[in-house]
Amino acid sequence: MNFLKKIFNKTAEAPRKLSQVNQLLTGDIIVLTDSFALPESLRGQQFQVKAINSYEFEHNTQSEWALVGANDLEIFLSLDVDDNTELKFSLKIHHEDIETLFDLDDFSQVFDEPGQAFLNKQKDSALTANWSSEQYQQSVFAKVGYFHRKDHRSESLSAYEGQDSGEQFELYSLFNEDQSKGIDVEVWQDGDTEVCLTLFRPLSDIVDMYPAT
Repeated sequence: MNFLKKIFNKTAEAPRKLSQVNQLLTGDIIVLTDSFALPESLRGQQFQVKAINSYEFEHNTQSEWALVGANDLEIFLSLDVDDNTELKFSLKIHHEDIETLFDLDDFSQVFDEPGQAFLNKQKDSALTANWSSEQYQQSVFAKVGYFHRKDHRSESLSAYEGQDSGEQFELYSLFNEDQSKGIDVEVWQDGDTEVCLTLFRPLSDIVDMYPAT
């Protein structure tokens, strides 16, 4: 009798509900607002979380959600936590985009001490339209961090050197006047350099979230 009770009283596991960005897991989907304040490539689009990574700095560790859209656009999402918490969207750009956006001699000053480069935009490429700003001022110079292909919320990050220690890089960052847009430059130990345009938006720009099925 007790055995039968256990079977029939067993309740189905409650489905996951998503109410905050930091609850997102691999496979989950976000839906963005159709506001004209967003670049056309983001406006009203759905993106699925394909991976979750972690950026470890001296005083904090940040989650990064790698997203892919129906149009195969890859972007990265993180949370910028300051006085207010904002969404930070990042779009990786290539050498030809940088060459179109900026004078390369000016851009090279990002890597010169004391890290006070000032950039004026030349023009947009097809990829960077509405992602970029007219001017940028540097505020971060050679900040050391470690990139982990792990979700630090559920997996421990190794503090030791070796394969599990994360990939070391230096971060250089610039922002426009109202800090609504920026540039992140990551220089890796093997010399590879990655450049992302960044866009800071209110949390309300995510209008819906669906857990993976």
